[in-house]
Amino acid sequence: MSSRLISAIYDPFTSLPTEENFYKEVLAEHDFISVAPQVYHLLNQQGKLDRTPLFFQNQLKERFNKAFYQNLFIKNQTKMILEKFEELEINVIPLKGVFFSEKYFGHLGARATTDIDLLIHFDDIQKVREVVKSLGFIVEEKMIRNHFHCSFSKDIPSSPVPLVVELHWNLLKENTANFDIREVWNNSNSINNSKYIKELSKYHTFYFMCLHSWRHNFNSMRYYLDIVQLIHSLCEEIDYFRLINDGVQHKTSKRIIRTISLVYEEFQHLDRIKKFELKRKFIVKKSDLKGIRKYVDVIDYQFLSYDSVKHGYREFLVWFKNECSVAIHHKIKNKVSWLRRTRPFGS
Repeated sequence: MSSRLISAIYDPFTSLPTEENFYKEVLAEHDFISVAPQVYHLLNQQGKLDRTPLFFQNQLKERFNKAFYQNLFIKNQTKMILEKFEELEINVIPLKGVFFSEKYFGHLGARATTDIDLLIHFDDIQKVREVVKSLGFIVEEKMIRNHFHCSFSKDIPSSPVPLVVELHWNLLKENTANFDIREVWNNSNSINNSKYIKELSKYHTFYFMCLHSWRHNFNSMRYYLDIVQLIHSLCEEIDYFRLINDGVQHKTSKRIIRTISLVYEEFQHLDRIKKFELKRKFIVKKSDLKGIRKYVDVIDYQFLSYDSVKHGYREFLVWFKNECSVAIHHKIKNKVSWLRRTRPFGS
């Protein structure tokens, strides 16, 4: 339902649905919460908001306002961190978050953000760790082997969820690609008059969001919407030839092609906006994943998204190890539960 609504927002040849039940069903979708602020902003921006039922407008506005005030707080926290980095001459690139919302959606509240993602140089990790801890992010999560980020959090008054800062030194696992992060830094641009605070180039923003959406296997409509918005915003500035050529060099081409193919299959009006000639012939919409197709999608994503057999094999080993750990954990838990039920109390 939500994809039909989003298509109507972006595609001038598709009319907004008029039946009230459609909008009730959209609101009932669990995932719609994640894109409600974007939908509100885009409808309002295009002057189409009043073509939807009043109850729908009110729900969207409530979600938008919540996202705006939440993002306003996160923006202030991000600014505090970035100013400290500038003062200490630490290079940093904000990823996604409030900067992405403002630059590519056009409003701070147009895309809800829950944490702060920053790209730093790996050599600065110790210095940065001290900085974020000095700013109150004192809870450090255990680093996951072979991952490319670490996390710090701090409690927020009147909020059940802490604010998390994720420090990235790469955009993807180094042992699953031949990606050189120096390319990103060399093509980054300074923000305002800052010497050390930079932003991703438009090209690498699109590249990164494709990899980010792939990594989450489009488990939310927001990942589709991010890429659709970038295609509409950047359009001719997106060089698909360069993207795939770089993907071949970086060993990420299958991930990129799979990602863009899924987006073009879900939102077919994009073919009129910008052609993608390398779209996969056999790709199934997420909304059509039922029965055996679900398992085929998992296999395709988990094991067939890698250009190199070596990279795919490494990911298979990681997946297998994780699955075994989960199975062992459940087996032990069930055994303990059985013993508690069968043994007399106090024996």
